[in-house]
Amino acid sequence: MMDDSGKISAKSEVDTEAAVDAFNWSCHPLKKRPLVSVAVTLFVIFAVTYVYYSFDSVGFALLTFIVFSLSLARYYFPTHYRLSEKGVTIKTPTQTISKAWSEYRSFYPDKNGVLLSPFAEPSRLENFRGIYLMYGGNRQQIISYINKYISSKDSSSTEEKSR
Repeated sequence: MMDDSGKISAKSEVDTEAAVDAFNWSCHPLKKRPLVSVAVTLFVIFAVTYVYYSFDSVGFALLTFIVFSLSLARYYFPTHYRLSEKGVTIKTPTQTISKAWSEYRSFYPDKNGVLLSPFAEPSRLENFRGIYLMYGGNRQQIISYINKYISSKDSSSTEEKSR
């Protein structure tokens, strides 16, 4: 494929179509709830200070700060999501998770996001084996995109099909 300058482009038409079909968004809880963010930050500062004065140790205070920072990384830093025909990609400051649609058999939306589950029926393990996608103000678009790749299992429609 040649562009206007006469150079051969490495992207094919298939790559361009896949990029158009992809759905990207970011979610940054820190910006969404500023008062809660101030409270959480003050709590972290208080906890680190308390540990420092309780143990009289910079090492323990630093360890406390690291533990809080790692556990709250999804809150303090934006998470980037990408839904494409290949699957789901989640990028956080500490990791990137990519999963194919074939790994998921059901999904459960709630008020903050949607849980993609590898189980066809509800299971206690789905919170550990599934992934949770937070909405970024685009709930309906995310659910309709997921519907294209994971069929929702409604008990009434399943009963009607079996008759």
